[in-house]
Amino acid sequence: MPVARADVALLNASYDVTRELFKDINPAFAAEWKKNTGETVTINQSHGGSSSQARSVAEGLEASVVTMNQSNDIDILVDRGLIAADWAKRFPNNSAPFYSTIVYLTRKGNPKNIHNWDDLAKPNVKVIIPNPKTSGNGRYSYLAAWGSVIVRGGTEAQARDLVSRMIKNVPILDAGGRAATTTFTQRDIGDVLVTFENEAQLARKEFGDRFEVVYPNTSILAESPVAVVDKVVDKRGIRRQATAYLEFLYSPQGQDIIAQHALRPRSESIAKKYSTTFQPITLFTVNDVFGGWKSAQKRHFSDGGEFDKIYQSRN
Repeated sequence: MPVARADVALLNASYDVTRELFKDINPAFAAEWKKNTGETVTINQSHGGSSSQARSVAEGLEASVVTMNQSNDIDILVDRGLIAADWAKRFPNNSAPFYSTIVYLTRKGNPKNIHNWDDLAKPNVKVIIPNPKTSGNGRYSYLAAWGSVIVRGGTEAQARDLVSRMIKNVPILDAGGRAATTTFTQRDIGDVLVTFENEAQLARKEFGDRFEVVYPNTSILAESPVAVVDKVVDKRGIRRQATAYLEFLYSPQGQDIIAQHALRPRSESIAKKYSTTFQPITLFTVNDVFGGWKSAQKRHFSDGGEFDKIYQSRN
């Protein structure tokens, strides 16, 4: 019989639209850990825009693990000395146990006939996306629109034009993805919400026939990387528990819970089990089109970058 030690608490700093996922993951892991070790572990959650969360951890939030929606936000914590530089090699699939993509949520009947990225730039369409400066959801939406032009042979100038016209159609920029969902579904602002596939599916499930999920012809691969916050877990002596928590996301049980929440699992057998959940879609990567996250961040989202120029010239 394993010898139990004092109860352990972990803090998972995660992005906005994984609230429901970790409400199911956390008790499942805690039960498995209790069964295997005799130890009681509690997992607390902190949610917000992905980049806002990274800044909070960098500024002192003592997260045991981070579960983000882009590698750039974890690299911020590497630069601060909180996470080891080899974090992406510590777990399978570049430490991304699941992934998603960007799709559209329209109102019932899709009255504005929105099917692809060009449709978001029409003058009579109001588009809801979160702020790309604070939200990984917003950055992926922006890059998906830009990249959709490039992958079909368009120029950078044409991509900039499309995104500029889309941003002109954005009436409000919420700080995170969940706030943007609330703006669209509960405040009834906008004609289309551009968001992660799992968030669109969740809204469709919650609100029923009021909304429709629409898949564009092509979109962006949105991986969700995870990392142990080395400085915190070593200080508190909880590396073993924090590592096991992230490993649980790759387990059959963890992958099944992930798929239940319309996040795309890495396990082929689990993905096959939920094949009706995930519509086939052609995906491109940030590396393919933008040369990686650091390059995309510097060019598009740093102060004075492409997004700032586009937003400032929208009127």
